Amino acid sequence: MGVPEMRTLLGQAEGEDPLSGLAAVRQMRHETDQLEAVLVRRARVAGSSWKAIAAMLGVSRQAVHKKYGGSRFSRD
Repeated sequence: MGVPEMRTLLGQAEGEDPLSGLAAVRQMRHETDQLEAVLVRRARVAGSSWKAIAAMLGVSRQAVHKKYGGSRFSRD
């Protein structure tokens, strides 16, 4: 999903209809979760530590490792 689509969802989230806004928020959350996973994988492949990734996400190293620490995100 690109920037124009995210802007559309943001507009829906800020609109008059709260149910439409909630649906838009759900979709944005899904999209950002997917993007976060891709970026964590890219950061690990590039050599970033779990500590550095956790700092950027504002969570503990343990939390980010628990969420993404499986073999699919390992560089080992």
